[in-house]
Amino acid sequence: MYLHRLQTDRLLQLARNFPVVVVTGARQVGKTTLLRHVFPDHDYVVFDASLDLEDARREPDLFLLNHPPPVILDEVQFAPEVVAAIKRRVDREPALAGQYLMTGSQQWQVIRTLAESLAGRAAFLDLYGFSLQEISSVPQGWLPRWLDQPDDFLTWARQDHRYAGSLTEWLWRGTLPRAVAIDTAVITDFWSGYHRTYVERDARLLADVEDWQDFGRFARLMSALTAQEINYSQLGREIGITPQTARRWLKILEGTYQWFSLPAFSGNPTKRVSSRPKGYLADSGLACHYAQISSPQALTSHPLFGHLFETAMAGEILKQAGALPQRPACYHWRSAGGAEVDLLLERDGILYPVEIKLTAAPTRRIASGIEAFHQAHPQLRVAKGLLLCAVDQPRWLSETVLAVPWNLV
Repeated sequence: MYLHRLQTDRLLQLARNFPVVVVTGARQVGKTTLLRHVFPDHDYVVFDASLDLEDARREPDLFLLNHPPPVILDEVQFAPEVVAAIKRRVDREPALAGQYLMTGSQQWQVIRTLAESLAGRAAFLDLYGFSLQEISSVPQGWLPRWLDQPDDFLTWARQDHRYAGSLTEWLWRGTLPRAVAIDTAVITDFWSGYHRTYVERDARLLADVEDWQDFGRFARLMSALTAQEINYSQLGREIGITPQTARRWLKILEGTYQWFSLPAFSGNPTKRVSSRPKGYLADSGLACHYAQISSPQALTSHPLFGHLFETAMAGEILKQAGALPQRPACYHWRSAGGAEVDLLLERDGILYPVEIKLTAAPTRRIASGIEAFHQAHPQLRVAKGLLLCAVDQPRWLSETVLAVPWNLV
């Protein structure tokens, strides 16, 4: 069964205005399915790393002659020679929108291949795993309501707008389309195969890594460090590599959409704040696999439970934010004294603080980081904050912090 994607309207809008649209995202995130569902009548070609399909790399102009637009070109990073040929064709007929729709699962390769050749001609769309909103088949999520209608948000949130599934099942299963659809009994097999394919194929093609066993261990280590500030020296010490190698390997994870990070926020450069980014493994299901968590039930007593909850909720916010016409900038904040805010969204000069805590009984103290941020930045426009947690109903913890259920959709 096909689930409607948040990015569908954005994809259609871009295809009406740009000759080239590139959908990027992790392996098996649903890029091809989205394009083929929205554009079922388009020609379709998938490239391969080891095979020069129809001499696309050797004779790109001839290849395009045999595949006139509109056409979907899947995994375009494996045929970079085609991009230059597309540029020549687009320049001859720049007014024709939606001629070439592409996918790519290796960020560095795609950006390097397309950004220079198709500057001003291509639009990029990031696709993620399923959001709770998509799984629940809800047309509009809570994030745009909070940003656009803050005065009415509490009234709306008190109504029955909830994901009906289990928290632990959601975290343990993960959000990739295939993981959402298959039986629980084979989830571990799915993620085992996903890791093997990713490490042995995708990452190997992206960069030169001498010891793939160590790189695999490094990827698994990141599950223990998700939802934490990134210390490259610590990463290196764990498996005996240099901080420089740790930094480079983390860039590989980011370049293949398996890791994302939030920069530290500093509204005033003279204030002492943390300058380290905060990082997250991109899917809680993969993080559970790397942490060798055997079942949803085992998750409840695991020491990473809280970090995995924050990882999934941070990803949920980024998924909804990515579907907005103007995507907010995202940061984290930590003061020299230890006060912190997990996420800060910035849009139209307003900062929206979000805390994420795995608790069903939140207190004002738990959300003290949001109040500390307000006090530390009186000169900035800071909205009232949200605490995403396991409460049954939304309620105010203070004049500046509203606790809301994690499963709002």
